[in-house]
Amino acid sequence: MPIDESGPFVPVRIAVLTVSDTRGLAEDRSGDTLVGRLEDAGHILADRAIVRDDIDTIVARLHGWIDDDSIDCVITTGGTGVTGRDVTPEAVERVATKLIPGFGELFRWQSYAKIGTSTIQSRATACVARGTYIFALPGSTGAVKDGWDGILKEQLDIRHRPCNFVELMPRLLER
Repeated sequence: MPIDESGPFVPVRIAVLTVSDTRGLAEDRSGDTLVGRLEDAGHILADRAIVRDDIDTIVARLHGWIDDDSIDCVITTGGTGVTGRDVTPEAVERVATKLIPGFGELFRWQSYAKIGTSTIQSRATACVARGTYIFALPGSTGAVKDGWDGILKEQLDIRHRPCNFVELMPRLLER
């Protein structure tokens, strides 16, 4: 879909959360890929953290960022698979005000073209949590590229037409 170049770009303040029991900042290629892409697009890295695959730890980190007015959006990488330690979707559901099921559906549809039926193992998900967007991507660099390049780059650009997530931000807390 087209970007309407006649309007101004509005940078989104994005926090990046890597969920992993094995990676530190030096080994966080998926987080690095995501940070590079969001900054290249003109957005602001508001914060970055790595937490272990523990639902309470993930929920606590998400609550901290949701309550921070300087953060508009959280993108997580990792913990969206089907093993016992993969609990990111459950953590996202715990903080969610409204789920965005189309995000996971579209992610898997796009991913299918690259990895075939293996995409069924992804539980990528998204929500709005008290006025903050949260998008949970798988932990591979390929999945981060697919999620950013194929969905988030456009939907986090206010100039994207016919609609986008950014133009809705002022209305997310409406009742």
